[in-house]
Amino acid sequence: MNKDKVIGISLVGGAILVSIIVIYLLFLASEAVAILTIKIVVALAIIAIAGIAGWIGYTLATTPPPKPIEEIEKEIEEELKKLEQESKQAEAKQ
Repeated sequence: MNKDKVIGISLVGGAILVSIIVIYLLFLASEAVAILTIKIVVALAIIAIAGIAGWIGYTLATTPPPKPIEEIEKEIEEELKKLEQESKQAEAKQ
């Protein structure tokens, strides 16, 4: 079995285990434990969403903007002209 498959199976198993634990804590444990579980789950969800938003913001802030299409088109045209000149020179030498 390859490494990716093992990691995938582990993630599925972990997700099932966490789901079972949370369901138990919410519905079968005491009311105080259920309220604490809700607080922890909500806090983790907010932290995860804020973390993703922060990661996106950091990426947007630190990634240089792409070149404008016009500039890329000019570069391509210049390269094509160079290739045409080189092929003409190669033909002239033959």
